[in-house]
Amino acid sequence: MSIDAVFAELTSFLGDRVSRSKSDLEQHGGSETHFPTILPDLVVWPESTDEVSRILRICHKSRIPVIAFGAGTSLEGHTTPLNGGVSLDLSRMNRLKMADPGDMLAVVEAGLTREDLNSELRATGLFFPVDPGANATIGGMASTRASGTTTVRYGSMRDNVLGLTVVLADGRVIKTGSRAAKSASGYDLTALFIGAEGTLGIITELTLRLHGTPEAISAGVCAFPDLASAVATVQQVIQMGVPMARIEFLDADSTRAVNDYAGISLPLCPHLLVEFHGSDSAVEEAAECFGEIARDFGASGYESATRTEDRNRLWKIRHNAFYAVTALRPGANALVTDICVPISKLAQAVEETRAEIAESGLPGPILGHVGDGNFHAILLIEKDNDAEMATAKALAERMSQRALALGGTITGEHGIGIGKLGLMQEEHGDGWTVMGEIKRALDPTGILNPGKLVRQN
Repeated sequence: MSIDAVFAELTSFLGDRVSRSKSDLEQHGGSETHFPTILPDLVVWPESTDEVSRILRICHKSRIPVIAFGAGTSLEGHTTPLNGGVSLDLSRMNRLKMADPGDMLAVVEAGLTREDLNSELRATGLFFPVDPGANATIGGMASTRASGTTTVRYGSMRDNVLGLTVVLADGRVIKTGSRAAKSASGYDLTALFIGAEGTLGIITELTLRLHGTPEAISAGVCAFPDLASAVATVQQVIQMGVPMARIEFLDADSTRAVNDYAGISLPLCPHLLVEFHGSDSAVEEAAECFGEIARDFGASGYESATRTEDRNRLWKIRHNAFYAVTALRPGANALVTDICVPISKLAQAVEETRAEIAESGLPGPILGHVGDGNFHAILLIEKDNDAEMATAKALAERMSQRALALGGTITGEHGIGIGKLGLMQEEHGDGWTVMGEIKRALDPTGILNPGKLVRQN
């Protein structure tokens, strides 16, 4: 069946929720980072699992690619339709279907964003903690196995999703997991789809683990004389078991960027941004312990914030850091690295990365969720400058290889998409071949997000 015939069949039951307009295609073919725009043939907006199932049955029969789309905030080209096809926009499937304070869980549709979810949960005294910074959809966060600023305490999406509703390539609908706290029943299919980047099935509903809103929250920021001192503080804090909810790092270049972007005046040196959750006494004790360790490593100017508006202002600085950094070189493309190493190797990884970026001559501020060994360099490349792009890609590859040599991984949270596809063999060996075999078993015609994560069929 041709794409024109698929368009006609989809329109027969979706009506104006199928589009071929240039603006809609462009919105679903681009990327936040350096990847080129590639347009899909169609965009569709389903409103139920049944509609997703029907769409996939049509596309499976016609061998038309289907690429799930949430908020479009991914950084590795995950939603780029490499072979055209149908961009399946789940943003209208955005309902909180059930919140259960007794069992501390919620059932949500995949297109609900994390900020909207927490707004709806506010009256329950519960919240969903995974915070990647961007206001991503919950389905997209699961598909990339997202984490973020709160991982050091609450874990990633892997730790906070109990079950899924998934539509397979041929339109079959399966449910994984349960509402129970644990299970030893068969293969862990929930974990299989979390991080699969839409290559094995389309997630339409999720059962989430919720957490109690802390009695007290305190946040703070402090400056360090050099990068090594800040990283050493992170290592010491983690090794001593100080209960951090967030511990984030900005190098001097990132600090300059957020100063310019937010109109603030932090000292132009490395900073740690921290947050503590718990009872009043526990938060006070943790903050004092952190402060003592930080001062031992030369920290200064520690400022704490307990009022909600002050904390939100502090974390808005961190959440906008990507846009602040890209504003340092207007019009430039960004290549964002995302390595994660064991805490004991963090200082070495950051120092060696910093030295290589300095030698390259490219702007490349470093920031990250260093509480779990995950940090990013945002490499800024002049538009259409092939030499700079080649330098940036070589830097990124060396960073990934360094992470592997230190016992880490090429991506802590952004996923593979198309950006890191060439490094999968190096990290996983024959395991990558097995991933391809799983892909072929569940998607034999290769219609689900082709060209991503595994070798193309």
